[in-house]
Amino acid sequence: MNKIKTTLRYLSLISFFATFTSCNGQNKAIQPEEKKIEIGVTVAQVDQTIWAIYQDKQSNYWFGSKENGVFYYDGQHVKHFTTKEGLVSNAIRGFQEDSEGHIYIETERGVSQFDGQTFKTLPIANPDSPSNDWVLEPADLWFRIGSTNNGVYRFDGTFLHLLKFPKSPEEEAFYRKYPNTGIRPYGLYTIYKDRKGLMWFGTASLGVCRYDGKTLSWHYEEQLQTTPNGGDFGTRAIFEDKEGMFWINNTRFRYNLKPNSTINTDFQKEDGIGYLDEKNKKAFPFFLSITEDNEGNLWMATYEEGVWKYDGKELIHYPIQEDKTTVLLFTIYKDNKGVLWLGSHNAGVYQFNGHSFEKFLK
Repeated sequence: MNKIKTTLRYLSLISFFATFTSCNGQNKAIQPEEKKIEIGVTVAQVDQTIWAIYQDKQSNYWFGSKENGVFYYDGQHVKHFTTKEGLVSNAIRGFQEDSEGHIYIETERGVSQFDGQTFKTLPIANPDSPSNDWVLEPADLWFRIGSTNNGVYRFDGTFLHLLKFPKSPEEEAFYRKYPNTGIRPYGLYTIYKDRKGLMWFGTASLGVCRYDGKTLSWHYEEQLQTTPNGGDFGTRAIFEDKEGMFWINNTRFRYNLKPNSTINTDFQKEDGIGYLDEKNKKAFPFFLSITEDNEGNLWMATYEEGVWKYDGKELIHYPIQEDKTTVLLFTIYKDNKGVLWLGSHNAGVYQFNGHSFEKFLK
């Protein structure tokens, strides 16, 4: 694949996954009673294009499809929700949950809130009203709503507020490189909240923007954006491991941010996992999604090359195929019990059985 085709291919992908998990209390007697969901259509399987996975506090699973709505699994049955049930759009990009157990479903056209019985579309604040400054409140939720906005939507419990990013130092260089492109470089591919509650935003072509509650700062490196074949990958995955080190897009380096630092001026870049094969200098994997299991191993999902596990010493490869067809992956997710799940572009959902990934609901 030449450089232009590779660039267009990677920039056409949209990944999206923002995940918040919560632990159930130890005293089951005080847990709120789960109400049976009456709406939706019962189906036998989930869609083949699952781009987002989430398990709620009641242990139900939510699977978001590319453009065919939501599939809800309660451990026994699968229900299908679409715009017919009240979703704002069938193009699902992520799930979140608030302290009251409401599920927020991010789509290409807006955000739907589900209270257990009905869907409500979150209102967007009037853009002509006095602007909302950037703030960082623990209970706020953050959404992309598509991948072309110059900014991020913050939900304060009442309204969604579109907050625009400051100008990136890489903006002019991007437009010199792609003068006639229709690509919007500030478009968001991912949102990540680290352990301190700071927000990280991965853009299509300008690297990472981080918000610490006071300052918005940018960080860009060519090796984080450009694949070995020359394609512009965008910033699709950001993750803080158990040691507090950050991984961005690929395994070549990891980043140690010093206390009270801004991302672009005060961090230590360390060697990451390196090459897959030092002898042949095979390229390090670019991943669309990453998580950490309960033992501290890193798991990285790539689009075409399956899953890579890093146990602190070596990379272990898990090819994912259906019959003889390569499964194209979009997300990897750890559920409340530590079980790993995969969402794919062409083969539905896979679940890790302790040894390999097997198809869910064959």
